[in-house]
Amino acid sequence: MTLARDLARRVRALSRGSLPPEVAAMARLHLLDAIGVGLASAGSEAGAPYRRYAAGLGPGSASLIGIPGRVAPAAAALVNGGLMHGLEFDDTHTGSIVHGSAVLAPAALAAAEAAGVSGSALTTAYAVGWEVLVRIGLAAPGAFQARGFQVTSVGGALVAALVAADLAGLTEDETVAAMGIGLSGASGVFEFLTNGASVKSLHPGLAAQAGLNAADLARAGLTGPETAFEGRCGLFSAFAGDARFAEVFSSSLEGLGTEWHLPRAAFKFHPCCHYLHPFIEAAGLLADRGVTADDVTALTCRVPAGAAPIICEPWDAKQATASGHAARWSLPVTVAARLVEGRVDLATFEAPASEPVLALARRIAWEPLADARFPDVFEAEIIAETSDGLRHEIRVDDVYGNAGRPAGDDAVRGKFRSNAARILAPEGTASLEAAIDALAQVPRLDALTLALSNSVRSDA
Repeated sequence: MTLARDLARRVRALSRGSLPPEVAAMARLHLLDAIGVGLASAGSEAGAPYRRYAAGLGPGSASLIGIPGRVAPAAAALVNGGLMHGLEFDDTHTGSIVHGSAVLAPAALAAAEAAGVSGSALTTAYAVGWEVLVRIGLAAPGAFQARGFQVTSVGGALVAALVAADLAGLTEDETVAAMGIGLSGASGVFEFLTNGASVKSLHPGLAAQAGLNAADLARAGLTGPETAFEGRCGLFSAFAGDARFAEVFSSSLEGLGTEWHLPRAAFKFHPCCHYLHPFIEAAGLLADRGVTADDVTALTCRVPAGAAPIICEPWDAKQATASGHAARWSLPVTVAARLVEGRVDLATFEAPASEPVLALARRIAWEPLADARFPDVFEAEIIAETSDGLRHEIRVDDVYGNAGRPAGDDAVRGKFRSNAARILAPEGTASLEAAIDALAQVPRLDALTLALSNSVRSDA
């Protein structure tokens, strides 16, 4: 049996059952977080291209996040996915390096609205999609990225197709075809790093759109390769470079429905590349010792080898990052911003770095971190030399918000409310939070759809 057919059968069986209560609760919390990030993006300059794009779309049945009107489901998946990923503020499963919600929340939401399913069905499809996408990343750790592909987008297209097909009630053969079609829609490359282009935000949206289109085309009779995962030109061969990764993925499916990875996915509390977060925290710990930016004569960051190509290379360009958005992948600028400005938040990336930040960034160097455990944990070490002749060494063993250092429910909800407040009135924020919390009990998504459609800009 091919992997796609095996998956189709397993997912169909899971979708007819119920999630463990703790998994369902965590799925709702991640969905809340993703929608909140999408709202913040819709109310920011980063979301402006998506607002303008959406303004030209025709009417449809699917909700947009923070943008008035409803559009066709695949178009909504594209826009909402772009918004959820546009600020680099969306959740991540660190071991697999996947941004699960930025693909699966827009895909599941649009497909669920189109199919008229219950809140429980939406939550289950979203959670099971997470489980499949994480297993794709874990089967080939770092391999997709080493070849220049974002696993979120290339793997996400197939998983979005699986989720959309299941929610639409497609047959087994149609679901297998949808994943095969989704393979031809898979893309998402790291070339954006050359100039910090905002196209990276589009990667999960394109994957979500490709998945919904694939399910629609499969239902219309288009066929796709059944060996989309393990084939000679399948997902693992073409994008990760080795068909043998498919065997690891196949073995991992035995735990589908009994071993849950979603509860171990990390929430992000800075709107920038997740690899930077432990270094931002380390800089904060340095500041807690009373060290100021003016005190620092030299600072060295020890970086895991797997993270260095994204946040360190080329170093001279990272030190002189020209735009606020590009700084989301700059180790020296974000560390400097934490020491100079005392924070790294949405405002940090809404304008180019100041001259004091850039001046400190030029005094920062990096070197490899020995025995790094990346990507299982995101760790950091910094060594700062100060004008009083002291040497400060600080280590962060894992990023806050990851499974080893979990953020509490209150912290995630606080993040949602802060993000939502950038575009929603207080009553709109409260109704949206309540609608997501109630998903387990509702036979239809009317309350959630209404709350999303009432996304009006706050005057605050």
